[in-house]
Amino acid sequence: MAWQTAAGASLAISLTAPATFTEAGYSALTPKIVGEVTNIGEFGKEFALVTHQPLAERGTGKRKGSYNNGTLSPTMALDPSDAGQKDMETAHESDQPAYFQVTLQDGTAYWLAGLVMSYRPTVGGVDDVVTAACTIEVDSTPIVKIAA
Repeated sequence: MAWQTAAGASLAISLTAPATFTEAGYSALTPKIVGEVTNIGEFGKEFALVTHQPLAERGTGKRKGSYNNGTLSPTMALDPSDAGQKDMETAHESDQPAYFQVTLQDGTAYWLAGLVMSYRPTVGGVDDVVTAACTIEVDSTPIVKIAA
């Protein structure tokens, strides 16, 4: 399959750190699925641009600088009885990172470490679902991709 849809994708959380930040370390964890997720968001390395402009050359030299693994911004229908959502709330109250697994339709899994910076219920209008919006700052621990 050359491409896939987001249907069937999931977000899971583990409050337990892996023994190692490798495929083997993450595979030993038993994360909890975060229920009712409607959007997971984007993640992955983005490098800062470093430029150098020597006067004699007039051009701008470009290199990669530091990187940032990004921010996940999942949204979900609020379900206070969901075990994964309860762990999201626990992680929000902690200064320690949580460990997240994003699994795609084909079974490919991405593991990343991050801090849950916000977990906010959103109450809209009469025809809206009560949701929760989260902000997860992905730290510099390598993102591990595990093939399906």
